[in-house]
Amino acid sequence: MEEQFPMIQWIDEKGNLVKEIDQELITEDVIRNMYRNMVRIRTFDRKAISLQRQGRIGTYAPFEGQEAAQVGSAMSLRKTDWLFPTYRDHGATMTFGHSLKTILTYWNGRNEGCVPPEGLHIFPPSVPIATHLPHAAGAAYAEKRKGTDNIAVAYFGDGATSEGDFHEGLNVASVLKSPVVFFNQNNNYAISVPIHKQMNSKTIAQKSVSYDIPGVRVDGNDIIAVYTEMNRAIDRARNGEGPTLIEAVTWRYGAHTTADDPTKYREQQESEDRRASKDPVARLELYMKQAGLWDEEWVTGIKEEVAQEIDLAIEDMENLPPADVNVIFDYVFESPTWTIEKQKKDYVAHMERGDQ
Repeated sequence: MEEQFPMIQWIDEKGNLVKEIDQELITEDVIRNMYRNMVRIRTFDRKAISLQRQGRIGTYAPFEGQEAAQVGSAMSLRKTDWLFPTYRDHGATMTFGHSLKTILTYWNGRNEGCVPPEGLHIFPPSVPIATHLPHAAGAAYAEKRKGTDNIAVAYFGDGATSEGDFHEGLNVASVLKSPVVFFNQNNNYAISVPIHKQMNSKTIAQKSVSYDIPGVRVDGNDIIAVYTEMNRAIDRARNGEGPTLIEAVTWRYGAHTTADDPTKYREQQESEDRRASKDPVARLELYMKQAGLWDEEWVTGIKEEVAQEIDLAIEDMENLPPADVNVIFDYVFESPTWTIEKQKKDYVAHMERGDQ
């Protein structure tokens, strides 16, 4: 199956072009925007880990190493499209136009963090694995029924492909020809479980065969490859040709979350080796230098700019008034059940007593 679903690559680990790029699709401005977005989300990711260690936000899911996959895919979307993220795809939602303050508010444990900016179709991050894939298929089908050419993209990891919702989502999208892209980031681990222990398939892309939809396997650390293949899949969807499954093979350097210890199940030297040889940001940097697009002053400027943007978002998040605990209970159902009423009463009494 690896021969039938070969790894698609445009830029190799040394920044060399291995295929001729589409100059109309991938302009110099697009390449610079790719680099800026990857620097932006990596800076955010590192800052968020620091905030968690300081106790200023809650448990956090890092994504460093997956920047090319998230930026390259999200940059391919239009603002009228739908984005269904997991808890690890805030790099994609940032690129799509989500508010940094709102994303930080989510990681601070507040309900407001699930509300996207006005006009953007971003679902709340899916914490249950793969449950949002049928939702994405349904939202895409709704757009088809409305007569628009808007599409949906659902992000998920390799572990999600072992869940029933993955198969249900692909099946219904295939049957209805929903204009949806199923974008898998294959990090080779579902928390502590390596991919060879959770599936016998050699690739994730080959799972598309069961549903008679295209399956594509790309180098997820090559942003040109991700962007090119994502655009092709989106064009298919907009033209009424149905869904596509994309497997972006990548690697996350850090822990599953800040509550996890990856040294218990993963050899950390492999992460360091991959950082030295396959890093997505460094790869695009090498390409830009070879293509004559590198400007040290411009790079310094964007690093300062994104650092200031992130610091301002943190300040705005921390200046929010105290959260209203009632929203945890009041908006689960239209009318609270007796069980929720009891939970609320017990919690309020607990807070009034000052129980630890």
